[in-house]
Amino acid sequence: MERPELPLPQLHAFVVLAEELHFGHAAARLGIAQPPLSQQIRRLEYKVGHPLFRREPGRVTLTPAGRELLPAAQRALGELANGLAAVRAVGSGRAGRLRIGFAASLALTVLPQLLRDFRQRFPGVHLDIREMTTTPQIAALRDRTLDIGLLREPEDADPELAFRTVLTEPFVAVLPSTHPLTAHRTVPLAQLAGSPFVLLPREIGPGLHDRITGLCTAAGFTPRIVQHAVEWQTVCALVETGLGVSLAPASIRRMRLRGVAFRGLGPGTARTRVAVAWRTNDENPLVTQMLETIGRR
Repeated sequence: MERPELPLPQLHAFVVLAEELHFGHAAARLGIAQPPLSQQIRRLEYKVGHPLFRREPGRVTLTPAGRELLPAAQRALGELANGLAAVRAVGSGRAGRLRIGFAASLALTVLPQLLRDFRQRFPGVHLDIREMTTTPQIAALRDRTLDIGLLREPEDADPELAFRTVLTEPFVAVLPSTHPLTAHRTVPLAQLAGSPFVLLPREIGPGLHDRITGLCTAAGFTPRIVQHAVEWQTVCALVETGLGVSLAPASIRRMRLRGVAFRGLGPGTARTRVAVAWRTNDENPLVTQMLETIGRR
């Protein structure tokens, strides 16, 4: 790109004078005295190499060169003003693009209202929403292809990332509707000891997988996993077929699958944690704005 030859103050003075066609009015609009305005116009004409105005007693008119320059000067100043406004909006966190990863089950709980709240506060921000399990979210945050992660049971020991708990919710037993334990409102976890289990694979969410198997261990058994599925909807569909049982966050009950029953666990109230994650050194103001929005909940 070639270096512009025309200083912006002179170009601005030219446009104002071309619009007013009166040195006194143009100087007042610019907030300067008339002699400095005349000097700026003369310097601009020297740089251009042609007169831009005809000065006649009682009137000022544009020369052909001035008429040619005016629309280009107006466009240049307008584009610069728009560009500066856009830069300031992005720099202040009022515009730009924010990439958000989320665990699928959060679409049933915290995510919809969170996005509504953020969009109400910052309507000029484009939200790039990506459904991802925990491990891919962590990798994307490290690779800077994701700005914010909403995930379950993250492993907090990561010096590159920061975590904050958003909510906790209880686990429920996921049973075929024909299972004898559906006769009870709550299911002692130990009574599932002999049942086959359908779970998410550990590699996509090690924290959640270990939390579920840890609950089983605490209840006195190791779950016999017969099938893995990467989505909770698939887990529930496989449970519906009678392939096994599962443990899931309570929000899964909103799926309302006809052949699946959800029951609370007893005794006690085992809970799963949802956290927001971000890069500790991220200077993106949109990340700060999202964290503030989450903190208001």
